[in-house]
Amino acid sequence: MEDFETIAIFNYTHEIVVLKHLLQRQGILYYFENETMSSIVPFYSNALGGIKLKIHPNDFKTVRIILDKLNNDSNLNIV
Repeated sequence: MEDFETIAIFNYTHEIVVLKHLLQRQGILYYFENETMSSIVPFYSNALGGIKLKIHPNDFKTVRIILDKLNNDSNLNIV
């Protein structure tokens, strides 16, 4: 996972719930940096630089499509 790069940053853990499901359904390997600490102490999220979605660069195109679809085609907007 050392080759993984950040594709998106979120402020709160509730923003990533649907996204996790969509990534798992597509079989994309990912992890959210700072997710655990942000769920324990939500106000630390900004101090930590947010919750960072890390994926392999080969999956950038697919994940970008998923993120765009969440932002544009539904009522579930990612802030």
